[in-house]
Amino acid sequence: MEPEALEHEAQSAIAGASTLAELDEARVRYLGRKSELKQALRGVRDREGGMALNELRERLEAAVEARRRELEQAELDRTLAEEAIDVTFPGDAPPRGHLHPITQIRREVEDIFLGLGYEVVEGREVETTYYNFDGLNIPPNHPARSRRDTFYLDDETVLRTETSASQIRVMEQRQPPVYIISPGRVYRRETTDATRSAIFHQVEGLAVDRGITLGDLIGTLTSFAQALFGEDRRARFRTSFFPFTEPSVETDVSCFLCDGEGCAVCKHSGWIELGGSGMVDPNVLVNVGYDPEEVSGFAFGWGLERMVLLRHGLTDIRDLWQNDLRLLRQF
Repeated sequence: MEPEALEHEAQSAIAGASTLAELDEARVRYLGRKSELKQALRGVRDREGGMALNELRERLEAAVEARRRELEQAELDRTLAEEAIDVTFPGDAPPRGHLHPITQIRREVEDIFLGLGYEVVEGREVETTYYNFDGLNIPPNHPARSRRDTFYLDDETVLRTETSASQIRVMEQRQPPVYIISPGRVYRRETTDATRSAIFHQVEGLAVDRGITLGDLIGTLTSFAQALFGEDRRARFRTSFFPFTEPSVETDVSCFLCDGEGCAVCKHSGWIELGGSGMVDPNVLVNVGYDPEEVSGFAFGWGLERMVLLRHGLTDIRDLWQNDLRLLRQF
């Protein structure tokens, strides 16, 4: 083997490599285990010859490394030139979700009553039978207290069946005037179908002050219905019965789809039922230490899912709990 000729040939091959693959081929050919230089190093017999061949190997390895850096830099420069990115351009925004329809309607209801001067109160989802029933003037033999209708954790603890329990707690803690709404999740032993669910959301309101009359209730709920469903809505109040209000009324609003003419949503009646309400029963006021001769009040309770169904023309409450994005993205 002629060292000078081998070095000249190897240096030419290394310098002529235009890609990293070609450079690797040259490295294997001249520095690999089966290369002529490696074979010569294995057969060397004298010190001077071994030193000369090792120095040749080191020069070729340095040449390969230098050429590798040149090719990598050239590739980087080409990439930067051909694939330049203008960082001032707006990027692709990640998709954003939005609030669930139930949360949307809840916040809208809260905003309406905050604008009327009410306070939003968060209540407990696990309640005692006193606050869920007794304090609200619900007698021991009332069907709502049955284990067939209510989830009992023990004899004196239940999953709340309405958010009214928070009204009792608030009235125990403060003197009138009291103007609050209490939205939240409630639980009842219902068989789930198109109109009922064992878990749903309510908003219940309470106003207690001097001189509160049924006219105040009618005015407040009419204003609320118009704010939620449209200013041209009309409200209708029908007599009813609830243990915690006297007198008690059911509230209807003129159908916002047919304007009272009759359609499938309002069952061709022209009216849509919203929920119950009435003047706070004097026994409830006595239970919290208020004097019914001095103060009076009204209360109401409506389902948030029902508001969503009515506003958007949906027919099945289960649709709101199935997390089907094809439906939820429409709202």
